[in-house]
Order: sequence, then structure tokens, then C-alpha cells
Amino acid sequence: MRVVIAEDDALLRAGLELLLRGEGFEVVAAVATPDAFLAAVDEDPPDIAIVDVRMPPTHTDEGIKAAVAARRRHPELAVLVLSAYVEESFATDLLAEGTAGIGYLLKERVGRVERFLEALGRVAEGGTAIDPELVAQLFAHRRADDPLDRLTPRERDVLALMAEGLGNVAIAQRLVVTEGAVHKHIRNIFAKLDLRPTEHTDRRVAAVLRYLESTGRQ
Repeated sequence: MRVVIAEDDALLRAGLELLLRGEGFEVVAAVATPDAFLAAVDEDPPDIAIVDVRMPPTHTDEGIKAAVAARRRHPELAVLVLSAYVEESFATDLLAEGTAGIGYLLKERVGRVERFLEALGRVAEGGTAIDPELVAQLFAHRRADDPLDRLTPRERDVLALMAEGLGNVAIAQRLVVTEGAVHKHIRNIFAKLDLRPTEHTDRRVAAVLRYLESTGRQ
């Protein structure tokens, strides 16, 4: 799998490159600025890009803007954004471009190598990986009269893990329940959010989008 890294912290950038090469990834480029990142993606598009939110010159939102721009130029590009702390507006800016092949993780997750690599692989395969702390904050900011209020606490737990990008088996393992119980909770979520089966809509994706939209920020 081919990767481009965009991270202005030289130590973290070198650490990511070393980790990924050791896991068999091909690091196409490891750069420190948004312009260098976009140039690297345009010159030789990778399978996935790992991008820091805050990059030079102002260290505000250059990284997230570059990630959105890269996705618009190369819609098939998977992007995993890293941030030092939860920044909801930046995350929803990225998710507004679509949830397939998108990840948003706190940098502290990189130190949990197995979990980080799992998220990276899931995003590269077209899935989603949203940091659980971001998920928790989005739940906390739900509007009044929100459809999510129909859900039971366990159904909310399941939907939160769906929003992180986990599949049913992983959700069952995380909640220490059977896969059958997870299927039942998901059916209930679909029913309570009025998501009926159609040929053109993935109800799982629709449920996550409904959840994100409920924050009033998407």
C-alpha cells in the first residue's frame, strides 16, 4: 500500500515513516508543508494520505484544507487526518466531502500501534475511522428533539462505534456482546431513524450521516 505523509513535526513524521515502512507500506513521500503534500499527491497519487490538521505557515487549518483539496482533485484518495486534539469544525469540514475512505484520529492514537494500523487499513479500504473522543463530543452536542433521542443507551453505543467505522464483529468484541445482538441493535437503529431499505442507499452509511447531521454542524 502506497502512502504520503504530511506532518510538519519532524520527529513524528520520521516516526510514522519508520513505522509504516516496517509494516510493509511504501512511503511515496513524507513532507512538511501543504504545498509539498499536494504536489506529491498530484505527481504520484498514493492509496492513502496521512495529514496533520495544523501545518505551516499559520498552523491553523492548512492541513485540513489541503486534505479536502486533495480529495477533490483525486476522489479515490483515502485520507487519514491526525490532530493534537478534537476540533469538531475541522472534522465535519472533512466529512462533508463524503465519509468513504476518511479518517480523523487524535495523534495520541499513533502510539497505540495496533489500533492505529487497524484504522489506517480500514480507511485505505474505503471505510471510516473517527476518533471516539470526537464521536463523544458530537453526541454531547445533539440538538433538542433529536431523532437520536429515540435510541436506547446501548443503541447509541452501537451507533457511536459505527460512526468510528467499526464493523459488526469489531463492535461485538468492543461491547462484549454477540454479533447477533449487534445485528438486532442495528435493525432497531434503522427503524427508529426511519431508514428503510432501498436499492440506492446504504442504511449503515445513512445512519452515520444522520448521526453526524444531528450535531447541526454538517
